[in-house]
Amino acid sequence: MLNQPIDALRKKFGANFIPLILGIFSLLLIALMVTSVRQKSVDYKEGQVASESIRANKTIENKAETQQKRQLAAEAVTPEYTYQPDLAKEQHDRISQLIDLIQKTNSELDKSYQNKIAQAKNGEGVAQPTVDERVAAVKKNFENLNQDDVSFYQKLPDGFYQAIVQLDSDSLNQVESDSLKLIDEQMAKRIRTDNLASYKQEAVDKILELNLSDDSSEALRYLIESGIVVNDSLNEKRTDELKAQAKASVSPVMIYQGEIIVREGSQIDANAINKLKLLGMTSSGTSIFPLVAMILAVGLQAIVLLYYSRQYEVEFQRVRFILFYAATMTFSLVLMKFLQVFQSDGSSNLGLFFPAAFTPLVLTVFANRRAGSLAAVFQTIFALFVYYNAIGTNTLTVMLMTYLFAGILAIMVKQQKISNQTKQAFLWIVLFPLLWALVLVIYQGLSFGDGKTWETIFCALAGSLLSFLLGMGLQPYIELLVTDNGVITLNELSNPNHPLLKQLLEEAPGTYHHSMMVANLSANAVAEIGGRSLLTRVACYYHDIGKIRHANFFVENLPPGAENPHNFLLPEDSKQIIFGHVIEGAKILKEYKMPKMVIDICYQHHGTTLMKYFYVKAKERNPDITEAEFRYPGPKPQTREAGVVSIADSCEAAVRAMDHPSIDKITEFVHSLIEERISDSQLDESGLTMGEIRVVEKSLISSLSSTFHSRIKYPKMKSEAEKMKEEQDKGAN
Repeated sequence: MLNQPIDALRKKFGANFIPLILGIFSLLLIALMVTSVRQKSVDYKEGQVASESIRANKTIENKAETQQKRQLAAEAVTPEYTYQPDLAKEQHDRISQLIDLIQKTNSELDKSYQNKIAQAKNGEGVAQPTVDERVAAVKKNFENLNQDDVSFYQKLPDGFYQAIVQLDSDSLNQVESDSLKLIDEQMAKRIRTDNLASYKQEAVDKILELNLSDDSSEALRYLIESGIVVNDSLNEKRTDELKAQAKASVSPVMIYQGEIIVREGSQIDANAINKLKLLGMTSSGTSIFPLVAMILAVGLQAIVLLYYSRQYEVEFQRVRFILFYAATMTFSLVLMKFLQVFQSDGSSNLGLFFPAAFTPLVLTVFANRRAGSLAAVFQTIFALFVYYNAIGTNTLTVMLMTYLFAGILAIMVKQQKISNQTKQAFLWIVLFPLLWALVLVIYQGLSFGDGKTWETIFCALAGSLLSFLLGMGLQPYIELLVTDNGVITLNELSNPNHPLLKQLLEEAPGTYHHSMMVANLSANAVAEIGGRSLLTRVACYYHDIGKIRHANFFVENLPPGAENPHNFLLPEDSKQIIFGHVIEGAKILKEYKMPKMVIDICYQHHGTTLMKYFYVKAKERNPDITEAEFRYPGPKPQTREAGVVSIADSCEAAVRAMDHPSIDKITEFVHSLIEERISDSQLDESGLTMGEIRVVEKSLISSLSSTFHSRIKYPKMKSEAEKMKEEQDKGAN
């Protein structure tokens, strides 16, 4: 426990102690980080012989090579085509439908012409349908066709229609037969854009073998030109998808931190220069800016700490906070620097082993959440300088994000022992940071088939687990250093072999037993309201330690049949003896350097209550006596634990003195005592709420009843025993 040495140093240095601490702390941090930001001048050129092996200063993607490999992969993809076999039938049906429509139109026009001749008067001439009229009549009939067919027919030129409407029925049938044969023959093949012209030409060449008239040949040629179409078209969307997949399958070409770019004694070639340019290593001069920035960051932390510490009204608390923060942050930086030293020749992910959640976690538990937040932020800032030259920009960014995320989540835990919140602490400290590491891996586009990816995940998990284990394992020992009521200290004080407890048992056995009973009652009740149960129990063991000075003047220590010595004293003298056990007890506890909370409960367990018995006796002798003269010096209970102990102490003593205590009598007494304490304002400063007081009342009644009340008789006991005996007899038969 360092409280007393710290207080001694504080008194020695006075107002200069805090600036002195911050100054030493800042110089220590600068010394730890200065080697990380120190630079040397280099200037590499093509053709130069390397005087030493040049290693990559960071992990970075060689985007030019990656793009080149991906482009080659995309170009190697075979285009995807979509074959449409049904298109041949569609073209066949359209040609057949068109010829039938032309024949029908010609037939109707010829019939109409003959009817007009028959109806004409003698000598009246009737004009034959012209070519244009025939073409117009054919196109008129397109109105009843579907839009796709009409679009196809409209693409045929007027020369086609003018030629084909002049053909007779036999010629039309011949054109239809030949065109369908040639088109079907070619459309049965896979026709693409690049070979469409050759297939059309092949069909046109066969027209010369058919011995057709010029008009028929011309019409047939038009039909072939329009009827033979692409039926195996490029699927651009699917092809693009395949190219994208091919590109995505190419892993990024990486230059890894520590990778040798040029070996010692080798010539720096163009490829090496390109890599060095990518890494920003071709030339660099010595700059003081990183060093200045680092010093300013350390100074900023000192200013923030100085301002933040002003929230502590007690100077000792302010000093203790700054020392504790400095110690934990120094430990953090030493460990970070240790990892950085080995990282220069090792894995770029070694820095993820750093337990980034530990320092914020410890400060949150032992100080407050805002202190933990400060540590999380400045720890990340200092990592920027520690790893300044050790790893690449991408890796550094990932590492800083990991440190900050882990540190901020660590302050989410409750301000209590990690062992009491294992599941929640594991989620905040281990699981969530691990999930964040997965997010960062996915963000970088790293492949899960790459060993580097799993190395990153493993290192992040190891760092989180280390934070969790350090927080859980070191917490009792940190308590031992920074507080006087840590678990280890309290366990030692609760040992019955402690000299004070042994002395209490030997010299005041009644008080010893009373203290043990009050400890059980109080610890149970405090646990019910979420207070510090172990601390309360230990405080109760020693709360009446002052009675060893005059043990026989306290009724619980009198032998059976012995007369009360207060019968021979004036009430004023008895008052001083009774009051004295509080003052003497606190004095003894201070001599044994007991925790402050234990001493405080010794002072406060009677509050400023009235010593009624001796007050009444004194009042009988002197009516001018006031209550104030017979009230304990106090102070009133200042904590919930002290408030519970004050109630339990009075309840245990009173119930022990009851004749034949029953549950009803115990319940009535405890309730009335608590109401009396409330009306006397004894619990006003304890922080106990009315709800908590009722919980305490219920707990005390239950514990006292199970310990002291007389057992009641059960009328049915005899009949039930007889019934059980009868059943056993039946079973035996």
